[in-house]
Amino acid sequence: MGKRLSKIYTRTGDDGTTGLGDGTRVAKDSLRVDAYGTVDEANSAIGIVLASASVPQDVRNTLTDVQHDLFELGGELCIPGYSAINEDLIDRLENELDTLNADLPALKEFILPGGGEAAAACHLARTIVRRAERITTTLAGAETVRPEVLKYLNRLSDLLFVIARVLARAESGQEVLWNRQR
Repeated sequence: MGKRLSKIYTRTGDDGTTGLGDGTRVAKDSLRVDAYGTVDEANSAIGIVLASASVPQDVRNTLTDVQHDLFELGGELCIPGYSAINEDLIDRLENELDTLNADLPALKEFILPGGGEAAAACHLARTIVRRAERITTTLAGAETVRPEVLKYLNRLSDLLFVIARVLARAESGQEVLWNRQR
């Protein structure tokens, strides 16, 4: 898949275009570039979560797998016709969700983003994934995007919400509940 970069700058994008994985040149503000760029941003946000020493090893393993998946997902968005995300990856996310959520108390109110440094970073990653999902949904209305991509992003944002709750506890933080009567 793709070429390895030996030189970081190429000057080919100086005119406001970029090359897709299939060699097609498109505007840097195209929906496709916006979609895979936002997936890349989400991956970077997950890297910030992983930079915290308070992340338990099981969560660390899950998030590292997710980072690899997101690299593949970005590749699928960058290369029209390429297929990388499959139901097995979505099933893995669902299994992780079920496992991590099993020990959490039931939600009775909305949670405000926070709960500790890693938990707050995870909430930020979740919102970036939601944005990636919205942009990719818009792209799917204009170009071909396989449904597995949208399904993966949807499950991932749910997983990141649950992981943020787990991290709040791992950091001995408190989840801040939304208080409508404040």
